[in-house]
Amino acid sequence: MSEARGVLGRGDMVELLIEKGVYRGRGLGRLGGRVVFVPRAFPGDLVRAQLSELHADWAEAQLVEVLAAAPARREAPCRYASLCGGCAYQALDTGEQLRVKESVLRESLARAGVPHHGAVVVHRSPEQGWRMRAGLHFERAQDALRLGLRQEGSRRVVDVERCLQLSPRMNEAARELRAALAGRPALARQLRGLDLLESPEGDALVAVLDTTLSPSEARGLAALGRESRLLSGLGVRCGERLVWLHGAPHVEAQVLGLTLRTHVHSFFQGNRFLLETLAREVRDLVPSGGERILDLYSGVGLFALPLAAREGCEVIAVELARRAAEDARANAERAGLTRVRVMTADVARALMELPRGAGGERVLLDPPRTGAGAEVVELVADREPVAIVYVSCDPPTLARDLARFAARGYRADTVALFDLFPDTFHLETVVRLSRTS
Repeated sequence: MSEARGVLGRGDMVELLIEKGVYRGRGLGRLGGRVVFVPRAFPGDLVRAQLSELHADWAEAQLVEVLAAAPARREAPCRYASLCGGCAYQALDTGEQLRVKESVLRESLARAGVPHHGAVVVHRSPEQGWRMRAGLHFERAQDALRLGLRQEGSRRVVDVERCLQLSPRMNEAARELRAALAGRPALARQLRGLDLLESPEGDALVAVLDTTLSPSEARGLAALGRESRLLSGLGVRCGERLVWLHGAPHVEAQVLGLTLRTHVHSFFQGNRFLLETLAREVRDLVPSGGERILDLYSGVGLFALPLAAREGCEVIAVELARRAAEDARANAERAGLTRVRVMTADVARALMELPRGAGGERVLLDPPRTGAGAEVVELVADREPVAIVYVSCDPPTLARDLARFAARGYRADTVALFDLFPDTFHLETVVRLSRTS
């Protein structure tokens, strides 16, 4: 091997002992003075890997063979695991998955200069059937219509008969639609994807076909919804336009005594088993008392409404996405929560326009994967809230933002990890920040 010659090149085979897991489902090994990242390699594995990218002090490699398996390795329960890019950790025992995720979270915080030395509360999820929403891809291959997920590192679609993340009803509905569309080659060429949204209880399932069809062509698919025994609603996305064909575009969830509707294209947490646990944790971490609560990136009101029901104070929910804001207003009206105000606005602009509460504000942030960012962090800190609760789906951007809050005198006193995405490298974190100066 090139390792023995002291000169490494792209395509060379190397042997590595994986020391730890790092974010995005990669294992970290060392080769001389280089750190080497290997997807789907786990702590304790001895692997043979092929170098694919080299830099001065780090490299990327592709797993070729596990020479000696870590004790926590297992046979993946899904037959598509080696091809599909959806489950980076499926060949790892679920308990070890959580240990790796907690380690990734702690290291992300430490690297940003905001280490958390206390306990991390971990909430685990059942491994199968947890998804309420899913995005699948179509691909026309010769005479077959594939529907599934992308092959790792490729645009090719892996035709998935049964995804373990989905409920039986979601899997069956996907197969039903694929079968109904497969016999129409001209139409199949204009199919791009399929979005599914199921209620937590499984009593409603909405589907949207993503296409290049015109609205008039899309309306010819209405029979797919009417004839399905599985779908409660069906729509077709034609570019940027959504054409609704059958049933309602919403499903409902019961959360902490409230009924929350969510549009198929509104953001809503995806794990049916931890939905209420997450809402309860966030509600309970926001301290009682004070004049106002700001819920930033509020979605359909998953956190704002339970807080309003508990507190009775003014809750201002800020959400840029129009459909999600409409859902939040409808949910607040249905619950009779008259002190909830929903703003359809960019978060930074809303923070600049809203007068600061005189009686002490509490702020909740649930930003997208890119995090809140410097401007929002500074605008929040300028308001000097009593406490900040930050909900994050991305450890690196969370750590970056917490470092900025730390520079303004806010430190984490509680950290909780929610395994909302079992078998994947994703994790959800809830952090409460309190003022230290």
